[in-house]
Amino acid sequence: MTFLRRPSVRCFLVVTLAVYLLFSPLLAVFEMGWPNVLALLPLSVTAFGCCVWVLRGRDERRNAWLLAAVLTGGLVLHVISRYSGMGFLYFVVFAAPFRTRFWPAVLLVTADLAGTALSSLMIGMQGWEVGGNLLGLTYIAVLVFLVRHARTTREHAAALAEARAGEAVLAERARLAREVHDILAHSQSAQIVHLEGARLLLERGEDPAAALDRVNRAVRLARAGLEETRRALDALRGQELPLAERLELLAVEFRSVTGSSCAVSVTGDLGSLEAGARLAVARTAQEALTNARRHAPGASVSVVLRRVGRWCELEVRDTGGPPGPAMSAVSPVSPVSPVSPGSPGSPGSSAGGYGLVGMRERAELIGGSLAARPGAEGFEVLLRVPA
Repeated sequence: MTFLRRPSVRCFLVVTLAVYLLFSPLLAVFEMGWPNVLALLPLSVTAFGCCVWVLRGRDERRNAWLLAAVLTGGLVLHVISRYSGMGFLYFVVFAAPFRTRFWPAVLLVTADLAGTALSSLMIGMQGWEVGGNLLGLTYIAVLVFLVRHARTTREHAAALAEARAGEAVLAERARLAREVHDILAHSQSAQIVHLEGARLLLERGEDPAAALDRVNRAVRLARAGLEETRRALDALRGQELPLAERLELLAVEFRSVTGSSCAVSVTGDLGSLEAGARLAVARTAQEALTNARRHAPGASVSVVLRRVGRWCELEVRDTGGPPGPAMSAVSPVSPVSPVSPGSPGSPGSSAGGYGLVGMRERAELIGGSLAARPGAEGFEVLLRVPA
C-alpha cells in the first residue's frame, strides 16, 4: 500500500479519475450539440467539484451530503444523456463506504442502485442493459464493503494489540515492583533493624560483643539478599531451584537470623505447579517469614506446603511474640477472604503495606486466594494456588 502513497502515483490516479468522470459528460455535449452545453457542462462540473471535495475532506457528515449531491447530478445526467452520469454513480459506490459512516453509506449505495434502475427504465433502456448496469454496481458495492470491513477489522486488531501491549507493560511493571519488594525489603528491613540495634548499643557504651553480633547478623542478611537476587535471576533464566529447597533455604536463613525454630513440611505431588504458582508460593513464604521476624520476635514458625486436590496450599504460622502495639493493632479477618493491607507496622504489612498487596496480587493473578489472620497463638497466612 505504500506504493499508492507516492506523489507520482497519486497524481496519476487523480488525473485518471478526473478524465473518467468528465469523459462521458463531455462526449454527450459533443453528441448533442453545443446548445446543450448549458444543460450538461455546469452540472458535470458541479458534480466533479463535489467529488474532489469528498476526496479532500474528512468530515463524514459533510461527505454524506456531498455524495448525495454527486448521486443526484449523476442521475440527472443519465436521464438527459444515456450513460453520461454513470461515472458519478460508480464514484458514489466506491467512495461512500470509506468517506462516510456505515449506515449513511448503505443508504447512499441503495439509493444509487434504485435510482439507476428507475432512471434507466424512464429513458427506455432495455432490460438486459438495466440488469447489466445493476450487476456491475452491485458487484462493486459488495467488493468495496468487504474491503471496508477488512480495513476496519485490521484497525481494531491493531488497536487491540496496542492495548494488550500497554497492559503487558503495566503487568510487567507490577511484577518487577513485587520482585523488588520481595527481594530487597525482605533482607534490608532486617538489616536495618540489626544495624540500628548495633548503633544504639555502641552509643550507650553497652556490650560491644552484642553490637558485633548485630553487625554480623546484618552481614549475613546482606549476603542472603544477594543470594536471593541471584536465585531470582536464575529463575528468569530458567534455572530455578526446586520449591522444597527454596523453602528450606528460607527456613535456614530465618533460624540463623532469629535463633528461633522454623520447621518446613512439604507433602504431595507438586511437580505440576506452574512457574507463576511456584513463584507465588516462594514469595509468600518469604514475606510471611519476614513479617514473623519483624512483628513476632522470638516466635517459632512452621511452614507447611501440601497438595489438596486441585489446589496447592501454603500455610505459615508463628507462635506469637510479646504483646505490643503492632500485635494489638490487628483486627480479626475472615478466614475465607483476603485481608486488606493494614497500616505500616501491622503484621503482614512490611514496607508501608506493600507486602500483603504483593502476596494478594500474586495469588489473584494465577486464580488463587490469600487469607491472613490472627491464629490461636500468633499470626497465620494461608495461600491457595491452582495445582
